[in-house]
Amino acid sequence: MRNFAGLLFGGSCFLCRGSASGAAASGAASSILCAACDADLPRLAAPRCPRCALDSPRGEICGRCLAEAPRYDATLAALAYRFPADALVQALKFRGELALGGFLADLFGSHISTYEVDRVIAVPLSAARLRERGYNPAVEIARRILPAKLDLTLCERSRDTPPQMELPLEERRRNVRGAFRCTRRLAGQTVAVVDDVMTTGATLDEVAGALKAAGATRVVNWVVARTL
Repeated sequence: MRNFAGLLFGGSCFLCRGSASGAAASGAASSILCAACDADLPRLAAPRCPRCALDSPRGEICGRCLAEAPRYDATLAALAYRFPADALVQALKFRGELALGGFLADLFGSHISTYEVDRVIAVPLSAARLRERGYNPAVEIARRILPAKLDLTLCERSRDTPPQMELPLEERRRNVRGAFRCTRRLAGQTVAVVDDVMTTGATLDEVAGALKAAGATRVVNWVVARTL
């Protein structure tokens, strides 16, 4: 992977195009970002709400989740969705920089090991969107986290919907309502759902609803970036 990334990015930092040789030895980071840009990544630290990953003064479930509990049970987010994290996510999502999938997956680090899951899925695209784009950014991240547990056929997008980012916040939940379905039963299983960005959580909540309707007892989100 390191040699491939070096060829792809010309041995320079993906963000500033300076030398990447001085980056901290952190897996893919050593070949994609220089040390300065790696240090600039807005990594999220505790305390955070364990359910939605927003700020929580004592690391307890936040008032929003207490007032209207989402159907997912936990969220792990690696970065805040602001520069330069947004530049990396958008390069994978809209410019086809697939080598960034491994780098973004590495950002979860050892935190993944604290979750015991039976299956890992990526938030699915509709068939039309997948044909248009040619790849699913969430899959490119998920396939590098726990490939032995990745199941790309478990959850499907049953209808095409406008991209969430094009809609006002209050319309996003209605936009994805009923948009996902599971292809088989999940009696008693824990499922991790991988996505690139979590904004309102509406999409992930709808995916969790479909998984729990199929029998899953616990759903956790693994998202690269969280809008705060």
